[in-house]
Amino acid sequence: MEELNPIIHHGLLGLCYLVLAAFILMAIKSPWFKGVIDKFTVNMEAKMILDKEKYHLIKNVTLPTEDGITQIDHIIVSEFGVFVVEIKNMKGWIFGDASQETWTQKFHKHAIKYQNPLHQNAKHTKTLQALLGLSDTQLFSVIVFVGHVTFKTDMPENVTYRRGYLRLINSKQTPVLTDIQVNDAVVKIKAGKLTL
Repeated sequence: MEELNPIIHHGLLGLCYLVLAAFILMAIKSPWFKGVIDKFTVNMEAKMILDKEKYHLIKNVTLPTEDGITQIDHIIVSEFGVFVVEIKNMKGWIFGDASQETWTQKFHKHAIKYQNPLHQNAKHTKTLQALLGLSDTQLFSVIVFVGHVTFKTDMPENVTYRRGYLRLINSKQTPVLTDIQVNDAVVKIKAGKLTL
């Protein structure tokens, strides 16, 4: 009987490790985890490539609105403007243009309609504009698609794949904010962030 206890103990321990490994594998393959990794990658690229003296990255910002709250993936503040970045982790083919209310995602034989991310990001941009007291020419909406996605219609000019979003930000080289406005914007965004 005493010889059986170590065998049962080792068997149960092995089973626990197997269940834990299966759970970790399922978590890694989940869309949520892939979204976290993709946002982390976009964040790291911005930190490594953009000049930290000129560009201030503020991530995962939740701000109050008239009808609730809005969550912004990334805000990049510089003398060249405030860039409001919405990250979309998707797969398949994307169909849509700037004026449509909804876009379509197709993969395999399934088609899903979802809110036009430009319209979603317009709410983020307007909320920031009100908070910072800036004009339309000082804020830029940027939509970044990550994951295995292909646009089957023409991409609007401020929509890009992950590899192109820093190029899009760097394309703006005309200063539209003073150093004081940049610092003021960073302070106001951080002060206005909700902690959830």
